[in-house]
Amino acid sequence: MSRKPAPSHAHINLLGWTSLALAGIIYYLFPAAAENKLAKVHFWLHNVGLPVMMIGLVVLESGNPAVEPVIAIGASLTSIGVICFVINVLVNVKASAGLSSSSENNMAS
Repeated sequence: MSRKPAPSHAHINLLGWTSLALAGIIYYLFPAAAENKLAKVHFWLHNVGLPVMMIGLVVLESGNPAVEPVIAIGASLTSIGVICFVINVLVNVKASAGLSSSSENNMAS
């Protein structure tokens, strides 16, 4: 009987590719958001937690329920990293956008 790794495949695509591509685009467009401690914490938590979670999920799909705590640890690390990213964006991207608006207003005057 062949098992299909649908849950792990979907998680790898969503968390591993899509969310990190979005973060990379935002960090590229808003360098202030990329050059602070929250960005570094986000990067490391996401890139350590995600492989731990994915390996655990693949092992769980192969029939070993004992790895659920490993999945929980990886998911927690990844989630904390994503929360750091959201806070970083709310603080630094908003500040960058405000600076752009004020400099455009000054140029128009």
